[in-house]
Amino acid sequence: MKIARPLAPALLSLLFVQGCAVGPDFHRPAPPQVASFEPKDSVPGPTSADSQVIVQGMDIPAQWWTVFHSEALDDMVKQAIAHNADVAAAEAALRQARELLYAQRGALLPTVDAGFQAQRARTSATIAPVLTNNQQTYDLYTPQVTISYAPDVFGGVRRQIESAAARADSQKFQTEAVYLTLTSNVVQAALLESSLRDQIAATRDIITAETKLLELMRQQRGAGQIAGADVAAQETALAQAQQTLPPLEKQLTQERDLLAVLAGRYPSEGPGGTIDLADLALPHQVPVGLPSTLVERRPDIRAAEENLHAASAEVGVAIAARLPSITLTANGGSAAETIAGLASSPNLFWGLSAGVTQPIFEGGQLLHQQKAAEAAYDQAREQYRSTVLQAFQNVADAMQALQLDDEALNAAVTAEQAAARSLDISKRQVQVGEVSAVSVLNAEQAYHQARISLIQAKAARYSDTVALFQALGTGGWPT
Repeated sequence: MKIARPLAPALLSLLFVQGCAVGPDFHRPAPPQVASFEPKDSVPGPTSADSQVIVQGMDIPAQWWTVFHSEALDDMVKQAIAHNADVAAAEAALRQARELLYAQRGALLPTVDAGFQAQRARTSATIAPVLTNNQQTYDLYTPQVTISYAPDVFGGVRRQIESAAARADSQKFQTEAVYLTLTSNVVQAALLESSLRDQIAATRDIITAETKLLELMRQQRGAGQIAGADVAAQETALAQAQQTLPPLEKQLTQERDLLAVLAGRYPSEGPGGTIDLADLALPHQVPVGLPSTLVERRPDIRAAEENLHAASAEVGVAIAARLPSITLTANGGSAAETIAGLASSPNLFWGLSAGVTQPIFEGGQLLHQQKAAEAAYDQAREQYRSTVLQAFQNVADAMQALQLDDEALNAAVTAEQAAARSLDISKRQVQVGEVSAVSVLNAEQAYHQARISLIQAKAARYSDTVALFQALGTGGWPT
């Protein structure tokens, strides 16, 4: 007792020893100092009253797909979020990362273990000591409590917690990225599915027109009005039109299968809904926010930032591993021949111990582990930089594509309107005998080709709008 009394306060005081955490302190990278996503003279301005206008600094809605004002599309996205397997897996990974963080925090606290041992034994009469009652056969009951604690003097444990917290935050942003990717894929697939249905309808109209033209030319050939080469050329044109239909139907089937899987269904169960391009409202003003805020909205950038944070903390963990470690242990209990005797003062025992361990020679392992952690930090820093650059490239590409889509759409509208006028004129002319039916069928074929080009141009503008929202990233996901 004379030794324990001065030692106990000293040992207990170490429970609260917390030194400075070794290693670098993490600081968030500064946002890129750029004023715009693209050169101001890189793309033309609005080309018509229907052109989309890109507005920097305008808020981006978290549920960005609602800007198309389609209940059917909104239902498809909600079903996918509720039933998609990738979303469920990402949420489970997030829960795992958070539980690992909570577990790591426990390393800052003492560990307490309780045990109980019951023993029936007989000592040797010649070489073993006997109990104080001189009985060689005895029962022994030993309850015991052990408390162990390792003060985080150099902050190695705190750096481990910091790393685990950064990993959990990284997983949170990865989960947001899964949501963003899923919703973008659903909207893109729905747009393409609708576009393919319209293209297939126009292609079938072309095949019908080509078939009628071939029948008419065969009649003319039988009457000796045209040569056989003309009929053969028309047969080739019909075969080429028919050849374009199966790839479109195959792609349509694949998009429907994709929509079903994204919604957590089997392909045999169907996509659960479709949309029509004609029912969508294209947003006239497209918000893009400011370049300096992109690093806050893009979940992949935030995940890369947290990976950099974790790598920074791991350097401190590696440094702390090369420094002394302190362990404190206290145990106490009782040992008695009977249960009733456990509370007796003479049967009580206790012990206090403290230890310091300093690595001396580890074959260079600890040094090279620290250098490896520093190299991993350098790698994470460059990966973060690459992610930021790719994000800005994604936005710039999407903005340029969206603005140039206006020119393509205007040209497609002009061509479709011209083809419609030509077909109308041909129909009136054939009624008065000015042109043959062949001219009408040729005009009809040209009109349907222009329809397909217009369908593709409209779908491309919707698709590039979705690509821009995906490139910008959003927040507020229910993670």
